[in-house]
Amino acid sequence: MTAARAPRHDDRRRTFPALPPRPGAEGDFAASWWGNAWVESMEDTALDTARLRRGRAYAGGGHVDAITVTPGKVTAYVHGSRPRPYRTEIRLRTLDEAGWEDLLDSAAARPDHIAALLDKDMPHSLAEVAGLLPGPGDLTPDCSCPDDGYPCKHAAALCYQTARLLDEDPFVLFLMRGRGEQEVLADLTRRNAARSAVERTAAAPAMPTVAAGAALAARGLPALPPPFPVPAGPGQPPDFPQAPGAPDPLALDLLATEAAARAHAFLSTGIDPVAALTPWQDAVRLAAAHPGSGLTASTRALYRDLAAATDRTPMDLARAVAAWRQGGFAGLAVLETPWDPPAGPFDRARPALIAADFPHFRPWRNHLSTDTLQLRFGQDGLWYGYESDRGREDWWPRGTPDTDPVGALTALLGR
Repeated sequence: MTAARAPRHDDRRRTFPALPPRPGAEGDFAASWWGNAWVESMEDTALDTARLRRGRAYAGGGHVDAITVTPGKVTAYVHGSRPRPYRTEIRLRTLDEAGWEDLLDSAAARPDHIAALLDKDMPHSLAEVAGLLPGPGDLTPDCSCPDDGYPCKHAAALCYQTARLLDEDPFVLFLMRGRGEQEVLADLTRRNAARSAVERTAAAPAMPTVAAGAALAARGLPALPPPFPVPAGPGQPPDFPQAPGAPDPLALDLLATEAAARAHAFLSTGIDPVAALTPWQDAVRLAAAHPGSGLTASTRALYRDLAAATDRTPMDLARAVAAWRQGGFAGLAVLETPWDPPAGPFDRARPALIAADFPHFRPWRNHLSTDTLQLRFGQDGLWYGYESDRGREDWWPRGTPDTDPVGALTALLGR
């Protein structure tokens, strides 16, 4: 007799248990902006608002059974006035290959997008790429009931309950458009790994050699060679394999990289670059040394453990890492410490930006801001670029610091 096989996980088919009733809900049915955008795409094309009200009441009253989501389709049984429930579904278009390429390239290019998705949040700018959220007329309802309304109350109820699923997990929206969560994360990991490989590739220093015959010849030992010169940079550790019972490869890589960097600093300067850092600054430095952190289970665990050890959240750490990669210790100080700069370069910045035909910026301490762009003046005399989605006040470091505010803004905008 053969042993029973374990059930195979299907990343492109997810079934969610029936959601508990939520009677008496007023205002927006969903809690997230993307959940309400899903509802609006149906409401904007509905032909009968009375059916929408009945569907909303059905959803709030728990009439919708378990919901199954597959690419291009959301299906559930909805209980109506008859004993037998109706089979109801909502169909929508899946993304083609070009659409997925645009969407994944956009997500991989910005660490704040990846951090937001892992925190179950959907950035506005990412949702706009390739039409991830449905627009008016994109949702096609269908139901086994005799009502020919568009939509019927059963399809409306399914749409409202689906919005609650999207509140809890925006990756459900990716599945509706054609790809499951694990498939999306694996693709993002591959794209990030390719970028990281380019960043971390370095030529190995040439090592002097001695011929074997000369070394074994019967003669006196030669004088010791002079000490090797200090290499231009620390070496890269080997690839550590994943093996049962062995230490975590990511932890080994982290320790080896850290030891090489500190040893190189001692050889070059005689100073330990880590000794003066606080635990939080050191945690940011360690996370910033690993460009792929936050994608795989191992690297997500690194962010989680470092954040927990310093009483911060993984999102706090991701933002601080972006600041460290932008400007090191000075970049982190610009992120975390507003200050009042003296008159001079800061006061000349706004006229210079206006003369360069950039928008008018609002000053606050060492910040100059518009709705989506921000420049911060650091105590090192450099201008640092920041960006946020409109109306979010969720600023993320971007671009290259510059002594000229116009140059920093040009780098931020990619001109």
